Amino acid sequence: MQTSSATSIGTCLKEHQKMYKEWFNIADSDGDGRVSGNDATKFFAMSKLSRQELKQVWAVADSKRQGYLGLAEFITAMKLVSLAQAGHEVTSDLLKGSVDMQSVELPVLEGLENVVSKQKSSKAYADIEDNVVSQLHVMAKAPYPWFKSKSSVKVNVVTIVDGLKRLYAEKLKPLELTYRFNDFASPVLTNSDFDAKPMVMLLGQYSTGKTTFIKHLLGCEYPGAHIGPEPTTDRFVVAMSGPDERTIPGNTMAVQADMPFNGLTSFGGAFLSKFECSQMPHPVLDQITLVDTPGVLSGEKQRMQRSYDFTGVISWFASKSDMILLLFDPHKLDISDEFKRVISSLRGNEDKIRVVLNKADQLDTQQLMRVYGALMWSLGKVLNTPEVVRVYIGSFNDKPINEAVVGPIGKELFEKEQNDILADLMDIPKKACDRKINEFVKRARAAKINAYIIGHLKKEMPAMMGKTKAQQRLMNNLQEEFGKVQQEHHLPAGDFPSVEHFKEVLGGYNIDKFEKLKPKMIQAVDDMLGYDIPDLLKKFRNPYD
Repeated sequence: MQTSSATSIGTCLKEHQKMYKEWFNIADSDGDGRVSGNDATKFFAMSKLSRQELKQVWAVADSKRQGYLGLAEFITAMKLVSLAQAGHEVTSDLLKGSVDMQSVELPVLEGLENVVSKQKSSKAYADIEDNVVSQLHVMAKAPYPWFKSKSSVKVNVVTIVDGLKRLYAEKLKPLELTYRFNDFASPVLTNSDFDAKPMVMLLGQYSTGKTTFIKHLLGCEYPGAHIGPEPTTDRFVVAMSGPDERTIPGNTMAVQADMPFNGLTSFGGAFLSKFECSQMPHPVLDQITLVDTPGVLSGEKQRMQRSYDFTGVISWFASKSDMILLLFDPHKLDISDEFKRVISSLRGNEDKIRVVLNKADQLDTQQLMRVYGALMWSLGKVLNTPEVVRVYIGSFNDKPINEAVVGPIGKELFEKEQNDILADLMDIPKKACDRKINEFVKRARAAKINAYIIGHLKKEMPAMMGKTKAQQRLMNNLQEEFGKVQQEHHLPAGDFPSVEHFKEVLGGYNIDKFEKLKPKMIQAVDDMLGYDIPDLLKKFRNPYD
């Protein structure tokens, strides 16, 4: 599951590693630990490769579309340059085993010696200048305004994620706070939400193999994992990369600023006691975070109310996830009432859903065809989408496929399906940046509609008398009021929130206390969507486009 750039440093000879690090420091003109597009065009020009070849080098090295190269990606780029100079065609498959990456020689960079000598002389001059400035500071003995510290300098936007953070703080967050978007839809975003690794959530009824699937993917057990035939995972467990193997309680996780789980505090202590993090060093977890969920209940068990808003928590994780895996057991295809509610809570995230028919090697070919058809029919009734959902068939555990039952054709099918889902999971880190942009735009559209609704309800309130009756009337006719907002502002009906949920939250507010609609705030978000985000993407696209 490791990407090519993640393994580049490990597949280098020690003397090459040292040289690549020196070159990286030379290419990184501003010393921020990133080689930008402008840095790369100057440095890579010394390879004398064609623009088309360098375009492909950048595309493969920056597979995550971050708009810059870290050290690992830079080493990948240098190896690709060397292979291109040797006559190889540059493709992403070039790094997947067709070439012994340890034997790749250093690329030839014409004029590098001159660049090194110039940089050394300029560095020596800069050191002298810094020394003079520090002496002047000592002589001044007071922080006069003309002696500005480095910390007062505004940090440049050096990645797409940095740009999204700034746009959110300057343009979207004020609109969200003014019209209480954090209460009606989603908590306010923090820097850790933007910086978080891609997330994959596993959902399903108990004993469908969610925990076993994670174990199969990691190739080992993770701290706190419990596997059994009855509901054994009674909590939400987030498997993340960490320096050592340990579990962290939910309350601790929710208050850590560098973790993207602060929004879960709104579900209260009853939920946080059923939430924990499982940390361990693992190459897969370096790329993605896995979320194991409690088994969705069925039969009598679902009548015993949980002590927290289960579907609300699922909805929160769904909005943060890059992929949602719905696991089914071929012997338990009935979709319980709680499972229907859970699937309904995934509304707006249908594009992330992948269905896994697990433990399929317990059926022969004829049974499997019937079960597959029954599953598709059941899902069609629950998902309410005209498109056919992608279903992976397999047996995701450490045991060999039961060829005696499924036969050679079934064995080949399962292997292909398992390879497909693993390839899908491996692509997630590459698509993470695009997903962040997509989710950001979706959030901005939802925040705008929330503001329009609140502004409309405020406008419908009387100035003096009868405010209580007016509020009750508006809440009773909320569907009609949504229709008025939709017509007035020409908004798509599919972007509007659930009437029931909005009504429930609205009941805790006095509509008259809301702010009137502020067109300038709406315009700022429109400008962000129409101009700022496209400009940001243009700035960090392939520098050779």
